[in-house]
Amino acid sequence: MEAISGNIEVKGVGNASAVSHLVFSISNLHFKNPGLVNYVLFIDDKEIDSIPLYVRKG
Repeated sequence: MEAISGNIEVKGVGNASAVSHLVFSISNLHFKNPGLVNYVLFIDDKEIDSIPLYVRKG
């Protein structure tokens, strides 16, 4: 899978915090075997977190 890149600007008002939700739709994604898949989140070329996806046999 190719990396997704782009820019987003999130501004709070005054000293208030700000939140932005990003949603991605990935089609035609197939997994050969059940197990754990980790999606890694990078911001400014730094690994911030990973999002686990548990794939079960259907």
